[in-house]
Amino acid sequence: MASKQLWMVIAALIMLNCLTVAIFLSKTTAAGGAMFNEEAVATVGKKELLRQDWLNELEAKYGKEVLKEMIDQKVIEEMAKKYNVKISDQDVEREIRILKTTYNSFGKENNKNAEKLRVEIRTSLLLEELLTKDVIVSKKELKSYYDNNKTLFNVPAAYHLAHIIVKTKEEAVKASKELAQGSSFPALAMERSIEEFSANEGGDIGYVSDEDERYPKQYIETAKELKSGAYSKPFKVEQGYALLKLEGKISGEKYSFDEVKEQIRRQIALEQMKSPASATTFWDEAEVEWFYGTNKETN
Repeated sequence: MASKQLWMVIAALIMLNCLTVAIFLSKTTAAGGAMFNEEAVATVGKKELLRQDWLNELEAKYGKEVLKEMIDQKVIEEMAKKYNVKISDQDVEREIRILKTTYNSFGKENNKNAEKLRVEIRTSLLLEELLTKDVIVSKKELKSYYDNNKTLFNVPAAYHLAHIIVKTKEEAVKASKELAQGSSFPALAMERSIEEFSANEGGDIGYVSDEDERYPKQYIETAKELKSGAYSKPFKVEQGYALLKLEGKISGEKYSFDEVKEQIRRQIALEQMKSPASATTFWDEAEVEWFYGTNKETN
């Protein structure tokens, strides 16, 4: 999957979260009736902002995009059944590995988010396969692409890390002692870390590999010595002193030509397409009708 498409997956997940909120609120509103619609969700001085006004604004801003996302997913599912197009679990896992290790995405992950990610990846790959199913690329061209782009298929080992950054060694030692006594690493990071972006995430900085230039090389060297769930002793960094925690690890992988040749075929075919990859290509075939008009009005 190309980098642009990977970021589209991330955007889709964000949009899906908006969708979840909107659907929940809409269902709750329907169940509650008129009185619920008139409930105030905020007050500014003596003026109230009503729940129904809020929901109307959500629909105006996100309704069309969210509904299109839902329709696209259903269309892809139906077309995949029609043309007997399937994507293997191995293909999905490979894309997830690349997404996490190369783009440092989805550091903090729970089972619900992980399943959403798998669904989005599989849907995206199904669309690629549907759009390129009739395209034939010679083995010579496939092999040439593989040989010239081997780094794309050599996924480095990556470490899911969290850190606490403090200004002085004394502060770092104190934090280390508190951790040893059972204090929560995320709570300490939020309370003590001077690196604000990660502090707001409980110190989580996602997946880091040898090729990552955002963090000191010592992060990887330290992570290699840690067991999952363990944290390091304080060590000197540019901002002060760091404590590092290993949340998990993804082992490196070198994919063979046979493992990725279908991925390469899709990539070459997609690069030759004049129009962007979109499920709307199949809307007419799937006989889509929707609230916002005709297929031609989807964009």
